[in-house]
Amino acid sequence: MTVRNRTPLFALVAIVGSALALPAMAQDAQDQAAAAQAQAAQAQDSADQAQNAAASASSSAAKASAAAGGGQSWADVDADGDGAITKTESQANAGLAQVFDQADADKDGKLTPEEYRAYAAAQKK
Repeated sequence: MTVRNRTPLFALVAIVGSALALPAMAQDAQDQAAAAQAQAAQAQDSADQAQNAAASASSSAAKASAAAGGGQSWADVDADGDGAITKTESQANAGLAQVFDQADADKDGKLTPEEYRAYAAAQKK
């Protein structure tokens, strides 16, 4: 084989080699894209699970707070809606029931918001 015949032969080998390598490179790119998609889906699932766990923890904390009496308002305890809380109504909140007699300044059996505010202010001092 002469030198003149080798040059086209090398060019032909290079072209055929490149043509055969293209599908393999394309397949690698598709595999990488699929792997990236799978990782993105997995990350989204993890984020969804974390969000659900946070929502569950928040809900549990709210339930615990309500169970401890922290979630009740004056209107929640004032069952008859007259603006004052009687000794019977105070039983809905264990903490209020314990201090009802002390907070009822005029000892009329009804605790008004003003009496309770005064009691709470006196306790802070």
